[in-house]
Amino acid sequence: MIPFDFDYYRPASATEAAELYMKLHSQGKKPMYYSGGTEIITMARRNSIQPQAVVDIKSIPECGILEFDKDRLVIGSCITLSALSAANPFPLLSAASQGVADQTSRNKITLGGNICGKIHYREAVLPLLLADSRMVIGGPEGKREVSIHEVFAERIRLKPGEFLMQIITDRKYVSLPYYHVKKRLIGNVAYPLVTLAALKKDGLIRTAYSGVCAFPFRSSAIEQVLNDPLLRPEEKANRAIQKLPAPLLSNAEGSAAYRQFVLKQTIEEALGSLEGG
Repeated sequence: MIPFDFDYYRPASATEAAELYMKLHSQGKKPMYYSGGTEIITMARRNSIQPQAVVDIKSIPECGILEFDKDRLVIGSCITLSALSAANPFPLLSAASQGVADQTSRNKITLGGNICGKIHYREAVLPLLLADSRMVIGGPEGKREVSIHEVFAERIRLKPGEFLMQIITDRKYVSLPYYHVKKRLIGNVAYPLVTLAALKKDGLIRTAYSGVCAFPFRSSAIEQVLNDPLLRPEEKANRAIQKLPAPLLSNAEGSAAYRQFVLKQTIEEALGSLEGG
């Protein structure tokens, strides 16, 4: 049970949503955009957040699209992870989505919600970083389309009143050779020790990670090491770990030392899979 009252709004367009958000903000109501709502509900139950208004964006048509438009895959931010996996337009993205939470939760968790969430992991963003996807963002100044690398650095970075509407990926990425693995301390439903996603494009391997540091990331420094033809896989893995952008996580899922052991093993496995293919 959520221990406080709040106003609920469900606008029918991006313009209406942004105008409503800014109006509520000017009234001091601490509005939040809402799609799947799993994280908002959990945090509200814990009293970690106390919005006085939520703006549900699921009725905005652009946020519910899942289709190929010529050479681009367009996914609305309100598409659930279950629906995305069932449609399977981008196998690596489907694999990453299937690793999030359990089936019941994935029926509610949306792609946009996972990307914009506050928890460390946000695993669905990994394939999008590898595919240089583009983000369609709505807000008080209208819609804009930008590279994911411009607005996602450790977390999504949007201007006040903005929200994620769509994710666009060039068709050429969806059929590339890929590798995905999520390693947990125990069981099939838990946060990751290490999640690694990889694509091979033009003979070069791209990798992205979750569970390793306090945020999901893709690193050009790591990719440079992994694609060095003079290094053996074990040397590549060791040097890649030295290039991590932040300290290794140490939490209930595993210590930093254990994560390093698992990460090294996982990188070597990914290299073996993609270099062999």
